[in-house]
Amino acid sequence: QVQLVESGGGLVQPGGSLRLSCAASGSIFSINDMGWYRQAPGKQRELVAGITSGGSTNYAESVKGRFTISRDNAKNTVYLQMNSLKPEDTAAYYCNAGIMVYGSIRYRDYWGRGTQVTVSS
Repeated sequence: QVQLVESGGGLVQPGGSLRLSCAASGSIFSINDMGWYRQAPGKQRELVAGITSGGSTNYAESVKGRFTISRDNAKNTVYLQMNSLKPEDTAAYYCNAGIMVYGSIRYRDYWGRGTQVTVSS
C-alpha cells in the first residue's frame, strides 16, 4: 500500500556533499514524523536526523552542523543534505516515516530499502 523509495546515494570523497531524497507513495492519508537512519557494517542502525510534520528537527551529535533534514509535504518527500562528509559517514541510509493510510485510524512505521553512501578517497 505504501512505499518509501530513497535515492541520491553514491561514492563521494571526504569533504564532499550528497543529497538524499525519499519519496513516499501509495494510499497515504497523512504523514507524521519522518527521518533518516543509517547502519554501517557490524553496527546497529542509528538515527541520523528527524523532522516532525511541523518542521521541527533533531540530529545526531555526530552530524550536527554538517547535515540538514527537510521535507516537502506536498510531495510526501524528505531530504537529507549532507555536507563535509567524512569516511565515518559511510553506511546504508534508510528513510523512515510514520504514515496513516486511508481507512486507518493510526500511524504505522514504514521503511525504505536503503541507499548506500560511501565516503572514500
